[in-house]
Amino acid sequence: MPKQTDALANVYAKSLFELAQQEGGERTITAVLGELEQICELMRSDKSLREFFASPIIDMARRSASIQHMFSERVSDLVLRFLLVLNNKRRLNHLEAIAAAYDRMVHETFGRIEVDVYTAAPLANKDLETIEERIKQALGREPVLHPYTEPSMLGGLKLRIGDQLIDGSVVSKLRRMKRELMSSEVRVRERYSRFIDDGGRS
Repeated sequence: MPKQTDALANVYAKSLFELAQQEGGERTITAVLGELEQICELMRSDKSLREFFASPIIDMARRSASIQHMFSERVSDLVLRFLLVLNNKRRLNHLEAIAAAYDRMVHETFGRIEVDVYTAAPLANKDLETIEERIKQALGREPVLHPYTEPSMLGGLKLRIGDQLIDGSVVSKLRRMKRELMSSEVRVRERYSRFIDDGGRS
């Protein structure tokens, strides 16, 4: 079964990749990847949406109407049409595998660097574009962003580039502050102990 799913994902991903290439080349290919990632993130964070996509008993026409209502203002016309095709073929439950296959194609075609972006709440497209531009300037390579939400972060931003984690989250800063305070307290205690041992002469 996994091999069949992988083969199926590759077929649909290749079809979408070629359509994106025809419509706008590299820029459209990248934009489509970002939209797929956002939809998959919504599915991961919203169980009802995931079940809605996967359910075999929901009427196809009703689901198509719901998809258009939910995503017509959130994704490009190309991605919306692709979602509707997947619905008509009853393949929406393979969307995450298709997105992963599409992501691999982008990486292999353009040799880009993949960056996981973690925030406490979903980012707007404008914020993602700003992050993308800053990473590009810093690394001199075109990044492919994969946005994820982690409510436990409270705020801030974490980036994972390969094996490297760049943590700018509020939780991380609080932990660092706590370590610094504890270290400072240890130093004060040591000085106090030396002061007592020396009879108050230091």
